[in-house]
Formats: sequence, structure tokens, C-alpha cells
Amino acid sequence: MPDDALPHPDLVAAIPRLRRYARVLTGEATRADDLVQDTLARAWEKRRLWQAGTDLRAWLFTVMHNVFVNQRALARREARNVSIDADDAGEVWQIAVRPNQQLRVELAEVLASIGRLPVEQREVLLLAAVEELKYEEIAAALDVPIGTVMSRLSRAREKLRRMDAEPAVALKVIRNNPA
Repeated sequence: MPDDALPHPDLVAAIPRLRRYARVLTGEATRADDLVQDTLARAWEKRRLWQAGTDLRAWLFTVMHNVFVNQRALARREARNVSIDADDAGEVWQIAVRPNQQLRVELAEVLASIGRLPVEQREVLLLAAVEELKYEEIAAALDVPIGTVMSRLSRAREKLRRMDAEPAVALKVIRNNPA
């Protein structure tokens, strides 16, 4: 047996134990089977890391645990991408869509509108919306009272709403009064 090969009989013998452990980790049979398959695939990819003479089963459990932890971390990250259009808090269907030109144009328009805000309103808006700071944190960062933060943020949002409505109003005027 080459140094980088896993012992086939021991590997096959470990599968029922891996399935039991996977069932405990995942709580359901189909996900457990997927976890075992992912574990065996990862173990095969990383077979050079296993040292001959050590407990293969323990090494496989370690690989499984790491695969499971990585999958859960990925699931948590993906769970943060929840559609705001969902009717209920239950299952949300998401379709992977590459950004298109329309989104780029809309983003450019939003950024241009934000750029038209007075500096003090822009900085409060960006600290609140982008950096997700609390009013108290913004007030401390800018060394202004909380009321000033709330006022600036309110005025910034109102100006953005008006700027967003301007093109629609202008278009409506043009359509109603053709030259």
C-alpha cells in the first residue's frame, strides 16, 4: 500500500459509524448521507494528511466534524441573504441572478443622489446605513448630540426620497406638455 493511500477495508468498515455520527450531527438521514459522502470525498482529497498507523476512524470523524462545521458556517452566511419580498418567514426561494446593467444604473443613480447631499447629512447616512452604527455611536464618532444625528439622518432620507421622485415628476411634466 502506498504511503498516501487510505486502507480500503478500514475505510469501508468506518462508513456505518460515520453514518451514525452524521445522523447525530444533522438530525436527518438524507443530510447525513450527504455529509458522509462529502466527508469521504474530503478524506480522499486530503489522504496524504493521514498518517499510517494512526486511527483512521478518528481521523475520519475529525474530517467529518470539520466538513460539518464548514457547511453550517456556509448555511448561516447564506441564510443572511433573505429575500425581503418573501410573504412569510418560512421558506424563501432565491434565484441566483448575475447583476445586470439596470442594477448598475440604479446604483449609480443612488450614489449620485447621495453625493448631492450636504456633507454632514451624507456622513450620518453612510454611518447609519452602510456601517450600521447606532445613533449613540454616530454621535460619539462625529462629536455631535444624538438629536443632531437623528435630525441629519431624517433630512438626508427625506432629500433622497425627493430626489428619487424628481425624475418621475419631470417625466410626467414632459409627457403632459409635449413641445
